[in-house]
Amino acid sequence: MTEPHFFKRSSALTLAKIASVVETELPSGADADLEITDIAPISEAQSGHITFLDNPKYVAELAETKASVILCSKRYVAKVPEGVVALEVKNPYHAFAKVSALFYPQAMAPMPFFGEEGGISQAAHIHPTANIEANVCIEPGASVGAGAEIGAGTVIGVNAVIGQGVRIGRDCHIGANVVLQHTLIGDKVILHPGVCSGQDGFGFAMSPMGHSKVPQVGRVIIQDNVEIGANSTIDRGANKDTVIGEGTKIDNQVQIGHNVEVGRHCVIVSQVGISGSSVLEDFVAIGGQSGVAGHIKIGMGAQIAAVSVARDDIPAGGRYGGVPAKPVRQWFREMAALKKLAEKE
Repeated sequence: MTEPHFFKRSSALTLAKIASVVETELPSGADADLEITDIAPISEAQSGHITFLDNPKYVAELAETKASVILCSKRYVAKVPEGVVALEVKNPYHAFAKVSALFYPQAMAPMPFFGEEGGISQAAHIHPTANIEANVCIEPGASVGAGAEIGAGTVIGVNAVIGQGVRIGRDCHIGANVVLQHTLIGDKVILHPGVCSGQDGFGFAMSPMGHSKVPQVGRVIIQDNVEIGANSTIDRGANKDTVIGEGTKIDNQVQIGHNVEVGRHCVIVSQVGISGSSVLEDFVAIGGQSGVAGHIKIGMGAQIAAVSVARDDIPAGGRYGGVPAKPVRQWFREMAALKKLAEKE
């Protein structure tokens, strides 16, 4: 990467320190005091860099890497070229994440747009009844409404709107242009720029004479350690709360409807739409551009492939894909059969 570089790099780490962080042993003959200065992808790494190999698609690049150290699983250790130290780990990507966090701790959470000075900008608009704890950063143009509460160590980005009565926990990062209404947020939550939470759910009583608006009187509850990507939207509940469970990670441009309950540690990839009153149990994963129909339950640990539509309940641990979503083995067989039919024409 060329200058300018937006993140400060920490000082060099010894090979022994890295091995300790990723919880592995140094290979025989390795120099424990070898200094590693940076991270890099396998194809761009140079002397002094550490890289990783996790995806078999990049095995061909292994022979040409100029890295000093590579994190890899046991199956690839023998293929690491001479002169490159192979650190054997069970999950190379997780190990690389740990090392990357040591080199670039600032990148673990969004940085304030106006640097690291902190404090409350004179160009922010704070209602006198708002309760703001110590060490909160509120940047220019941000607005904090009546009775809102913001916990210590939280950053409120440029032009963010924190509505009346909204509560935000400690050590959160609320990005630029985020709009929060009728929302309660736990600790260590990251909302990237443009997130909207707590607006009306899409609730109308439809009839041939027109569509009557149904009051949406619930809230949005976002639990601890949730991260929500840019321009995602979460509607408040109609007559109960919309809930995003602890540790869940939501990508950019995701729509979550009213009354939805998302469990703990779920992963929802970009452009997913989840219709109202659906329930995702813990550890559910949904691939990009998929849809979830309303009033259904996705069981614990279930996985839905990208560009699929779940319109019926999915059992715990199920792996589903297609339109409509079905067990992946059945889906693959159907796709293979259709291909054969098409080739006969």
